[in-house]
Amino acid sequence: MAEDRFDVVIIGAGPAGIFAALELAHSHRLGRILIAERGKPISKRACPARRTHCIGCEACSIMTGWGGAGAFSDGKLTLSTEVGGWLGDYVGTESLEQLVCDADRLWLEFGATSEVHEPDPASVERLTRQATLASMRLVPMRIRHIGTDRSPAVLQAMHDHLIAQGVVIRMGCAVTKILAEEGRVTGVELGDGTRIAATTVIAAPGRDGADWLAEQARMLGISLVNNAVDIGVRVEVPAPVMEPLTDELYEAKLISYSRRFGDQVRTFCMNPYGEVTTESYGDIVTVNGHSFAEERTANTNFAVLVSQSFTEPFHEPITYGRSIARLANLLGEGIIVQRLGDLRAGRRSTAKRISESVVAPTMPSATPGDLSFVLPYRHLADILEFLDAMETLVPGVASDGTLLYGVEVKFYSSRVELDATLQTRVAGLYAIGDGAGVTRGLVQSSASGLVAARAILQSR
Repeated sequence: MAEDRFDVVIIGAGPAGIFAALELAHSHRLGRILIAERGKPISKRACPARRTHCIGCEACSIMTGWGGAGAFSDGKLTLSTEVGGWLGDYVGTESLEQLVCDADRLWLEFGATSEVHEPDPASVERLTRQATLASMRLVPMRIRHIGTDRSPAVLQAMHDHLIAQGVVIRMGCAVTKILAEEGRVTGVELGDGTRIAATTVIAAPGRDGADWLAEQARMLGISLVNNAVDIGVRVEVPAPVMEPLTDELYEAKLISYSRRFGDQVRTFCMNPYGEVTTESYGDIVTVNGHSFAEERTANTNFAVLVSQSFTEPFHEPITYGRSIARLANLLGEGIIVQRLGDLRAGRRSTAKRISESVVAPTMPSATPGDLSFVLPYRHLADILEFLDAMETLVPGVASDGTLLYGVEVKFYSSRVELDATLQTRVAGLYAIGDGAGVTRGLVQSSASGLVAARAILQSR
């Protein structure tokens, strides 16, 4: 027998779940709304790996908890429809543009910075031409940078507002099963066996809950499509090297296709004057990057990622990415760092060689090593070719002293079969955000919450 009953249960308190709740609460048209989040409140999220090493917490404080994986990210709101996921495939480009504006407005309402980094058209034209000559495509973007240091306050403001609106928020509350009967959702089951009845469920488990959602989808007879997995390195250079791009664009999104293999290679998450950090996925640790609103380092970091899709019979790209990350963790006891010059010379980096580099690493805990023991040849060849091409835009980026941290893996969850409102074939069950394979960034994730919430309100 159900312990409780709600009109809507939202699984996950990342941007997708939060924005769905905000939209539903603001309508004042629904009764009881529950957000169930297996992680901790944002004020209690602390990662041991930031101080020593990953100890395999049951609920990772980097990936779970109020605000989701984005809570301690760079806080970068990319106000472009060309990056950040596949939401446009469901709602169309024009609708996505409006959704991006609506999501941005809500971020502003709760304290996001009003400053937008907007590229100068003349600079964009010049840099686009240079990128074209280097066989790269430049995607200019408008960016609102909240900063890793300011993001928690913004997300906490959303939490407090939802509580004031009567939304029930249960932290440390893991949903283990989505319940359905005769093709309609009926509620959820919690880790302690408690069942909560609901006529509508929004699954927004985030990247950390992607495997769980995929398993739920299989049990409910919902089809899945595998997305690509992105594997690569985080590059760290002196900030002045990247200033020809970052001063003009703040973040430069560069995309190319390797000559040898035809793989898509791209930059991701550029952090001017930022620091290299870690990201945990259960029993593995990968590398990431942040930048702060109020503090600066002497370096800029960004990822170079190779996108890899697989064909039949292989259908486990996430497992493939995890195996590479696990190998890096085995060899480096966490994250490996290597000078680009050492990689080209076929030798491992040592602490002495790292200390002689012009780049002082912002992650001193990374283990000097050899990434060629970790990354497949195909990925390494693509990355080296990409950095050489970047050298024509920003001289110095492919110098011997450039630091490469590995590995960086972006797991884009299996895409759940959804209609234009992000509803599954199980009536009343919606799947949104990164965990559903719909998005891969803060803005589109937030916007996906708005899509589902608006569809629910329209159906009432």
